[in-house]
Amino acid sequence: MPSYTPPTKDLQFLLHDVFKVSQQLIPGYADLDRAFTAAVFEEAGKIASEVLAPLNKVGDVEGCRLENGVVRTPKGFREAYAQMCEGGWNALDADPAYGGQGMPAILNLATGEMFSSANMAFQMYSGLTHGAISAIHTHASDDQKTTYLPKMIEGRWTGTMNLTEPQCGTDLGLIRTKAEPQEDGTYRITGQKIWISAGEHDMSDNIIHLVLARIPGGPEGVKGISLFIVPKFLVNADGSLGQRNALACGGLEEKMGIHGNATCVMNYDGATGFLVGEAHKGMRAMFTMMNEARLLVGMQGYAQGSVAYQNALAFAQDRLQGRDITGAKNPDGPADPIIVHPDVRRNLMDQKSFVEGARAFALWGATLIDRSHRQDDAEAEATISLLIPVIKGFLTDKGFETTVLAQQTLGGSGFTKEWGLEQFVRDARIAMIYEGTNGVQSLDLVGRKLGLNGGKTVMGFFEMVKAFLKENEGDAVLENGFLGPLKQASKDLQAAAMYFMAEGMKTPNNALSGSYDFMHLFGHVCFGLMWSKMAKAAAEALEGDGADRAFLETKIATGRYYMARQLPATALHLARIRSGAEPVMALDAANF
Repeated sequence: MPSYTPPTKDLQFLLHDVFKVSQQLIPGYADLDRAFTAAVFEEAGKIASEVLAPLNKVGDVEGCRLENGVVRTPKGFREAYAQMCEGGWNALDADPAYGGQGMPAILNLATGEMFSSANMAFQMYSGLTHGAISAIHTHASDDQKTTYLPKMIEGRWTGTMNLTEPQCGTDLGLIRTKAEPQEDGTYRITGQKIWISAGEHDMSDNIIHLVLARIPGGPEGVKGISLFIVPKFLVNADGSLGQRNALACGGLEEKMGIHGNATCVMNYDGATGFLVGEAHKGMRAMFTMMNEARLLVGMQGYAQGSVAYQNALAFAQDRLQGRDITGAKNPDGPADPIIVHPDVRRNLMDQKSFVEGARAFALWGATLIDRSHRQDDAEAEATISLLIPVIKGFLTDKGFETTVLAQQTLGGSGFTKEWGLEQFVRDARIAMIYEGTNGVQSLDLVGRKLGLNGGKTVMGFFEMVKAFLKENEGDAVLENGFLGPLKQASKDLQAAAMYFMAEGMKTPNNALSGSYDFMHLFGHVCFGLMWSKMAKAAAEALEGDGADRAFLETKIATGRYYMARQLPATALHLARIRSGAEPVMALDAANF
């Protein structure tokens, strides 16, 4: 059975040595001193490793069951969820006005990684509620906030988002669910939604569904979509639960992974719904939820890679096979541990350099969200909007790849259920699909985000990288394997962006055919920047007390590996982009 060790040391290094959170002027960051975050991470780590991780296989094996309209979650899930609520983990970064603790988003993301690594399917229940809380907090009326937020933040009620229908997924303009106005100001919601994560379960007293639907007579397409709160149980004026609403789970999907999370078909049969915000402006509200969800899904990608890597490393250190070609390292045993072999080292280094780079990238994204929300920083808001499709797409693609690499490290054992690696592979796969497939993320990046603010946002990113390169010229550590590769990778990214600007209007398919490569190229450059920042922070710490020299020196060596072995992929992606649409579109549809 796999194990999980929370990466508390790495999280502390990132928060305090790389991002220097307590020195930043972002409101709330001054409270994030080393002692405080250490205490939070220690407690979160205990929940993750001692409560959630042991339930991961249970959830995978048992799955969820639909019995007489009620979904039964796997054994132990209800008790674990109650423990999470009692500990206030659902309320960590929520508004104190409604019972939250008001902590910054970066702390929520860091603890969320631990919970997701330990048990991704379980953590989805809380993660979806978090997104629903954000949408209601940003767009709902004061009365709606007062009615729903306190119990959702407490965890007694959970939340979902209902977008997809049988005939439409990405193209939400095809939504058919109707919302008919009633004389009392409510709406009758009728329609079917599919693939609704946590749509029905037995862990909370009420489930608050956020449902996209059309008000008859509204505009066609996405401009006519509205957002509604549709609770499982209606709420009385005094806050108590009233009658059951006219909605039900019509079935559970049988899935490749995340078996412990209930993926539901939801039927709305004239259910009572409450309009959120303005009529026909539902997409604006839903994107509040989706953007946050995409950051958290990116986190899921590397969180699964992280736990898979931990178990692959442990196996490689113990498994005896063959001899080191340069001389036996375990002369008293029948063979050497497989970690002595260069190809196994390559495999593990690919995993390690991805996981640690991804963690830094995602936490940097969280600092931008905190700057945006807590300082009303328009530049930070634009930058994170640019990066969201990269975070979601690149981290989940590479996160899945990392779980496969970890599985490969175990050889035949990795293919068996006993060792648990195949579950990480199966669970990680969904992250590349939901909250907008990664192909859609790449189209969003090139089609919408690249031109954000007339191209000023992406140019600002280029200038940020240039500034980092210039201010660190002559740095002994960074000049040795970091600045040169980062500079070249950034040039490749700029060349790709210029290609899209030149070709996009003239031949749109040239841009669209290269969008996926551009997303990965962008991801590699962000990793190059993060690894350079981590190397700089590690070198500075070594010049100080250097309390943990092995950790700091390992960080620099791992960064050099990424810069030498992974970052050059930007040249390949640029070459593919420049090949244009012709090789992609050469075949007629009938010839495939």
